[in-house]
Amino acid sequence: MTVYIFTGPTLLPEDGKKEFDAIYLSPAAQGDVYLAAREQPIAIGIIDGYFERVPSVAHKEVLWAMAQGVHVFGCSSMGALRAAELAAFGMEGVGEIYQAFASGLLEADDEVAVAHASAEDGYRALSEAMVNIRATLAAATTAGVISTATATALEAIAKELFYPDRCYPIILSRARQAGIDTRELSALAAFLPAGRVDQKRADAVAMLHTMREWLAGVPEPKRVRYHFERTDAWEYIRATSDQARAVAPDLEPMRADQDTRC
Repeated sequence: MTVYIFTGPTLLPEDGKKEFDAIYLSPAAQGDVYLAAREQPIAIGIIDGYFERVPSVAHKEVLWAMAQGVHVFGCSSMGALRAAELAAFGMEGVGEIYQAFASGLLEADDEVAVAHASAEDGYRALSEAMVNIRATLAAATTAGVISTATATALEAIAKELFYPDRCYPIILSRARQAGIDTRELSALAAFLPAGRVDQKRADAVAMLHTMREWLAGVPEPKRVRYHFERTDAWEYIRATSDQARAVAPDLEPMRADQDTRC
């Protein structure tokens, strides 16, 4: 049974393959889930997806995929956002980040956004996701490295930054300028190399484990209770995706601008 996984800066394909034997593709953009679903896999997993400079995965293509019998899972980044938005229709979310969005604890898309390098550079993350910063500060607080008050102040500083600028050196520099206890900041700097929490990666691994166990049960095709409406917007997505597929038959997308956001 074929399974496609869309990933990028959150989890490298070679690391994903150690957890779950699937076909790993670049971060998903608009039309990619539709094209993957045309191949009739049993499931699609969305970890990372493009936005800002490239149209994002459309809700309609996820709904179409599920209506064709394809199970769609999501976690960590774009996958967590779409899973929270489409849970009522049957998209399956996994992980703490998904749960935070599904419960309303988190609402803003910038919580999972990062800048990253090109495919040739392994989609190397160039900034830190806000969800990872929150998890790391919580771990530092639990470990007694910083106080709850300092953690709250650092979260606020990080949240005020534009997401491509979020990184610990800038956060710590802004914190010093704000007059936060330098002893705590030094302790946090020493804690970070080993203590940094990558919640996005942890959730991605959890989703792969979930899918691996689910697949071992020889699942039936997805069944949905909704009627898929073929709107003008959907027909545009389908037509433009089919045209792109005719030019580049390989499922792996070709993007002119690879230095973008996930």
